[in-house]
Amino acid sequence: MESYLESVRKQLAYYKQLGDKTFDQLTENQLFWQYNDDSNSIAMIVKHLWGNMLSRWTDFLTTDGEKPSRDREAEFVNDIKNRQELLTKWNEGWQCLFDAINPLTEADLSREIFIRNQGHTVMEAINRQLAHYPYHVGQIVFLGKMLCNQHWQSLSIPKGSSVAFNAEKFAQPKHRQHFTDEFLDLRGYDEEAD
Repeated sequence: MESYLESVRKQLAYYKQLGDKTFDQLTENQLFWQYNDDSNSIAMIVKHLWGNMLSRWTDFLTTDGEKPSRDREAEFVNDIKNRQELLTKWNEGWQCLFDAINPLTEADLSREIFIRNQGHTVMEAINRQLAHYPYHVGQIVFLGKMLCNQHWQSLSIPKGSSVAFNAEKFAQPKHRQHFTDEFLDLRGYDEEAD
């Protein structure tokens, strides 16, 4: 179970990093672009993730994950003012999440918590968000790729590089390694990192 918690921390940090690397490629205007009035901008997705993370992970072992102070509908209003405000919300949400998850132990995983009065084990609550957050980060990356068009810098294996990538991997002996270990810097996400 400790390896489960380590894997969760690394995977969440990986998805945060994908968002960070997408923001780095975009202009301020692109962060607020909407395809139409019914679509979310990257800023709106960030605002939704921020609201969800603060609600779900603040005092999550002792209070319901849907806080009375949360205004979910307002998360989908495109009113973040600039890149700095967007990045502040993005980082605040992730910090709240990591502050809640980093101290967890194996014994905590079976504890019961509630989200909208529905009981979850801590592990179920983590898994729920481990599906939710990458869903939205994928939207951020997809929008970023469309907005950058031919200037997009791939965040994974670039087109045309799969054969070389696989050849390099299969040239190494079999070994145990988390898929994020070779490129993820966990400083700031893992309480034990230097």
